[in-house]
Amino acid sequence: MSHELRTQAIAQITERLPLDKKAPKRIEELWATDVFTLNKMQACLPKGVYKSLRNTIQSGGKLDVGVADVVATAMKDWAISKGALYYAHVFYPMTNATAEKHDGFIAVQGDGTVITEFTGKLLVQGEPDGSSFPNGGIRSTNAARGYTAWDVTSPAYVMETDNGVTLCIPTVFVSWTGEALDKKIPLLRSNAAMSKAAQRVLKIMGNSEVAPINSSCGAEQEYFLVDAHFAHNRPDLMLAGRTLFGKAPAKGQQFDDHYFGVIPERVQVFMQDVEEKLYRLGIPAKTRHNEVAPGQFEIAPIYEAANVASDHQQLIMTILRLTAKQHGFICLLHEKPFAGINGSGKHVNWSVGNSTQGNLLDPGDNPESNLQFLTFCGAVIRGVHTYGPLLRAVVASASNDHRLGANEAPPAIMSVYLGTQIEGLFQQIASGNLGAADKAGTMEFGVETLPTFMKDPGDRNRTSPFAFTGNRFEFRAVGSSMSVSGPLVAMNTILADSLNWIGDQLESELGKGSDQRTAVVNVLKTVMEKHGAAVFGGDGYSEEWHKMAVEQRGLANLRTSADALPAFKMQNVKDLFANAGVLSNAELESRFDVYAEQYINTIAVEARLVVQMVKTSIYPAAVQYLSDLSHTIGSLKDIGVELDNSVAQSVAGNVTSMMASLGKLMDVMDKHDFADTEAHMQFCANTIRPLMDEVRTFADALEGEVANNLWPLPTYQEMLFLK
Repeated sequence: MSHELRTQAIAQITERLPLDKKAPKRIEELWATDVFTLNKMQACLPKGVYKSLRNTIQSGGKLDVGVADVVATAMKDWAISKGALYYAHVFYPMTNATAEKHDGFIAVQGDGTVITEFTGKLLVQGEPDGSSFPNGGIRSTNAARGYTAWDVTSPAYVMETDNGVTLCIPTVFVSWTGEALDKKIPLLRSNAAMSKAAQRVLKIMGNSEVAPINSSCGAEQEYFLVDAHFAHNRPDLMLAGRTLFGKAPAKGQQFDDHYFGVIPERVQVFMQDVEEKLYRLGIPAKTRHNEVAPGQFEIAPIYEAANVASDHQQLIMTILRLTAKQHGFICLLHEKPFAGINGSGKHVNWSVGNSTQGNLLDPGDNPESNLQFLTFCGAVIRGVHTYGPLLRAVVASASNDHRLGANEAPPAIMSVYLGTQIEGLFQQIASGNLGAADKAGTMEFGVETLPTFMKDPGDRNRTSPFAFTGNRFEFRAVGSSMSVSGPLVAMNTILADSLNWIGDQLESELGKGSDQRTAVVNVLKTVMEKHGAAVFGGDGYSEEWHKMAVEQRGLANLRTSADALPAFKMQNVKDLFANAGVLSNAELESRFDVYAEQYINTIAVEARLVVQMVKTSIYPAAVQYLSDLSHTIGSLKDIGVELDNSVAQSVAGNVTSMMASLGKLMDVMDKHDFADTEAHMQFCANTIRPLMDEVRTFADALEGEVANNLWPLPTYQEMLFLK
């Protein structure tokens, strides 16, 4: 029966009717049509109300809640004109997912009639249950009140699905006692802390006019597409997001022929559908292409303000999943859905800037004279070195552990890659003498008809977790299923801390009579003396670097989430967030508890699936094949034909070993007497997960031996190559 389902799935995929192609619409026709933009506000709001909102959105001015009734009415009328019957406060709990509760625009009158209604109070405040979301003990069932509150800096929009249209209002999520229960509040706080510290440093450096500073984000999203006919026959894909079993196909990614290859026709139609929906939501999708692994793809947006970019990133994941279903796919955002080939990341490109000084991480044509850039770059170096364990912790998850350190992902050791030109400048600074920067020169092809152009002054390093790429840093360790908010919060707060330290040092140097250039060089020289160990431009995968980083440079190598998550409990991390006003000790502790529980639960679910799939699918198939072999070999022997029984012996040996390993796994799964959460995580990482891998070793060997017509699970070859 299982093989029949596989056969039917293959037939349904290969015999699909020709795609219903449609000409893509012009971007200008689509752009932000489903967003309550400033232009739409200006057209329907009184001038004073519009100016008040614009000031809050663009300049960070205080929100005047007195305008809420007027805005709510205009927002409701616009949403109803788009077909909306419901509205939802959308928020981002500590699950990496999006949450929403839908309410109707309905009010019952005394005479039994109804009218549409949406008041300022309903816009500004909602009240979901604060105990049913991960909260790390901040809320309990008997103390469950929580609030959502309108975030005017992220625009409202309508979400259209096959089931209708809903007005979606981005909000923050907070407990009745005031603690942040979401991903958005810490991000807004971290940006404010960074802006304050950056403005201070810029003024110390002689800038008289300094606008508020914002961080920006452009997150590259990698994902896999698997035909739904296959995925629905894989319990591990449906419940764990990854294959717990699967033998590598004869061909994987060794030819590098999928990367940047011609996009499969069916996939391109899916991509165009995704992009059309994103454009309607004002999300600037820019790039699409095949990724390295077969069946893997990428979408990347243009940079936006970090808060909006974070909200848009959540929408991208939602749209990818919903649209995939409409096209007969399942979109996999797990960091390592298939063993033996590249997993998926979410490279977070991050920079900071404002309207008066521009991008503060842009070195310009002469970086040696750009003291502003050098100062901010130095602050990043200090931050990565001082808080490396925190940066590892904010990308920690059971799923990302499979990816970090593999060939497509950076190692778990946090270091900074600056590129040849900028690293050379900081080496000069370390010696106390800042001279001219190396120039890149031109690119020549030796062919007259090809253009000549200027090379970038530095190469790229795909093995670095935190790499400078020309005018921004790329945090490559972020996992594909993660919210970008956590990494952004860490980066903003770390930068704020380092800028405040640099500000103190600059004031001291200038107070001694140093000129500005001398003061900056002296401060950055101290940065390199204390924190230059984090700068590394070589091969981050090499054994030599791992040994050097730990033994000579004192950098932490936190290989698993069980090792990394306790960084949230380090005293310097507590002080970092508390001093910046980003996370209180209680809020930080709650995040450790939530992420630790998610890690433990993820591995528990996977272990239960391993047991279920072996007992109900793999073992019966292997035993049936062994029985068929034994019967055939015995029957032929009765008539004098001797067959080689080595295959039967191998199958029997692998079945026996698989079940013995499964027994060991089952014996440890019920252990519960742990000293603390950290001990429980270490048990999951060092006992349960290796036993799961041991069971898989024998199960995958059986897949290569059991007759194809008996094997119960869709194979890697089918899932990765049939589109």
